[in-house]
Amino acid sequence: MKQHDDAVQKLRELRSIIVRLRGPEGCPWDRMQGKTDIGRYLIEEAYEVIEALDGASAENLCEELGDLLFHILFLSRMAEEEGEFDIGDVLSEITAKMVRRHPHVFAGVKIDNVGDVRSNWDRIKEDVEHKHRSKSFLCSGISSTLPTLAKAQRISAQAASAGFDWKDVHGVLEKVSEEMAEFRAAMEAGDPGRLQNEAGDLIFTLVNLCRFVQVDAESALRSSLRKFIGRFSQIERELAAKGKTPEEASMDEMERLWCEAKGREGNP
Repeated sequence: MKQHDDAVQKLRELRSIIVRLRGPEGCPWDRMQGKTDIGRYLIEEAYEVIEALDGASAENLCEELGDLLFHILFLSRMAEEEGEFDIGDVLSEITAKMVRRHPHVFAGVKIDNVGDVRSNWDRIKEDVEHKHRSKSFLCSGISSTLPTLAKAQRISAQAASAGFDWKDVHGVLEKVSEEMAEFRAAMEAGDPGRLQNEAGDLIFTLVNLCRFVQVDAESALRSSLRKFIGRFSQIERELAAKGKTPEEASMDEMERLWCEAKGREGNP
């Protein structure tokens, strides 16, 4: 109980700091910020939380979660200043939503498996929370600010929930081959517009393939980027030890160093 009380007190202290920063005698920069400004920073902070999750430092994750929480409280304070809602309303709304979406925990609804949980969640969103939505079914509940790769996977999953999907993964693999052939044809035709369209179709099909095999496309690409950066950084260090830059090295030399860096990781 004491730990809970400490957390509540610290939340109040942080809110008081934000109130002071936004006050007449506060920080000029904080006072001039608009909701859209803070929204952009919040997206950046959310990405930094994701990066911290990929790392091994609990201390770094703790810090990044704090930064994200600050921006949530900051936006709530801005809404409070305009008489819209306050952080109490935000907490009440999310509490009610989580209770409503977990009837198997709070309302005695019987479920047999995780699939039932997902079905209940989607049904409650559709029947209770989105009766008056203005978006189409396909885009319902999908933020327009999501990264394109994550948005593609969410939209494909939404379409699949309506029955618009391949029967099995083999169908997706065949579609990948089809889209690759169309991409090659666009390359040979030398048509930039067609090439861009076919590239998009190929990427979207690969995102669907990730969804079918239950791989998060955004996380998978982020992991590959980390590997690439790590290996190329190793190449740079090896070349620097010889007094060379990547621009001065041959492709064969860099390929050899790449394979060595890859071998040291013990990954395929």
